[in-house]
Amino acid sequence: MNHMYAEAAVKCKDTPKTMGLRALLILGMIIGAVVVIFLGSFFSIIGAAIVVVLGYLYPKLSIEYEYVFVDGQIDFDKISGKSSRKTMLRIDMEQMEIAAPSNSHALDNYKNMQLIVKDYSSHDKTSKTYTIISNVDNKKYKIIFEPSEEMINLMRQKSPRKVSVY
Repeated sequence: MNHMYAEAAVKCKDTPKTMGLRALLILGMIIGAVVVIFLGSFFSIIGAAIVVVLGYLYPKLSIEYEYVFVDGQIDFDKISGKSSRKTMLRIDMEQMEIAAPSNSHALDNYKNMQLIVKDYSSHDKTSKTYTIISNVDNKKYKIIFEPSEEMINLMRQKSPRKVSVY
């Protein structure tokens, strides 16, 4: 059997929002520790609970996206804290209208359309992103991601008219 398989993964860059949330979580853990140390027994239980909950949430801010292409189907997975994986979206090549680099003129026809935007990229300005326009469950999606060259080549083999590299 000759299966078409490729995968790629990107780690999201920290945005100002993420850095602010991390700072608030650290501040909350410090306040929880102070409550445990200096206040009475009832407050120490609350303070300990705060430290545990915020300590659990802190690694969840580390986000990676993984793309898996298998025989004409692309899965977009979100990995939080390097431990929990969730499939965010799954599309078939038959549902896809076009795939092209995000700055390509091949996407000009879709600029004024009402699309649901799903950004599964690293948010790095220097990285080369691709955009997929697809129909999933009678909704039009604009999916932004960073595939590997191997994945783009396999997508072109599967649907050469739908995948543009320029």
